[in-house]
Amino acid sequence: MESKQGQFPWKTILKIIFTLAAFYWLSSKISFKEVFVAVKSSNLWFLFLALMCYAVSQVIASSRLNSFFKGINLHISERYNLRLYQLGLLYNFFLPGGIGGDGYKIFFLKKRHPIKGRKIISAVFFDRLSGLWAIFIIVCLLIVMMPRLGIPNYITLIGMFIGTITYFYFLNLFFKKFSKNWLVTHSKALFVQGFQILSVICILFALHFDGKFSPYLLIFLVSSVAAIIPSIGGGIGVRELVVLFSAQYIQLDEKLAVSVSLIFYLLSLLVASSGLYYLFRPQRLGTDKIPSIKQVENDLEKEN
Repeated sequence: MESKQGQFPWKTILKIIFTLAAFYWLSSKISFKEVFVAVKSSNLWFLFLALMCYAVSQVIASSRLNSFFKGINLHISERYNLRLYQLGLLYNFFLPGGIGGDGYKIFFLKKRHPIKGRKIISAVFFDRLSGLWAIFIIVCLLIVMMPRLGIPNYITLIGMFIGTITYFYFLNLFFKKFSKNWLVTHSKALFVQGFQILSVICILFALHFDGKFSPYLLIFLVSSVAAIIPSIGGGIGVRELVVLFSAQYIQLDEKLAVSVSLIFYLLSLLVASSGLYYLFRPQRLGTDKIPSIKQVENDLEKEN
């Protein structure tokens, strides 16, 4: 339940403390000065390619979410959905409250379409779940490519098969409306993660790395899941903490791993900042004014 007016924002305070604690721990393990030097000497052309790959991944992610909306008979244009998605990205980074960008997307769609908020919430939830499934599949494939982990390939492949079958079984059993176009939505989920992996590869090239990519891609995907943990700034600090521990565990260059994570964060922040346009031009979203956090919170509470 979200904080009501007059209540102390404990959730926000805890998120800030958690993020600051993560950065304090990181600073005791690696030199941020060395990380800065590595980033400063990076190849700008590869960084630009990394930015483009990440931007493409977010356009596909927006389209994937719209495919889930179609599953609940919510039909909106790809252009309008992308605008909402951009605003959502912005608020996921900068909104200190608990509703995030998803809350704003739900709010706008409810105001423009005669559909219950619960249905929109379910579409957003399964959109996120499809992304986790895609990460799971790619992680399994990367593990197969890394014999140094000592995990037999047959165990990894059996786990991938059982996990996928189980996921789609329950999706079809309880949420058939989302399983009808599962091929489209989950293909898009794989493309989203694929382009983000390309972005990380470009970052590694930008940092003049010429070794094996798979270990760094693996810890990047694992840290992406960990970034779901409530924090501020789109998971900043949390992702890097997981990257550091993972790099230590599989004996990778810790400075390089954290540098990749921080650069990826900055690129994603840059893409998310495109949502600022709609704060100044809310008419592009069909409204005269972007609603306040309290308005969105109250609207979601009524739905619950």
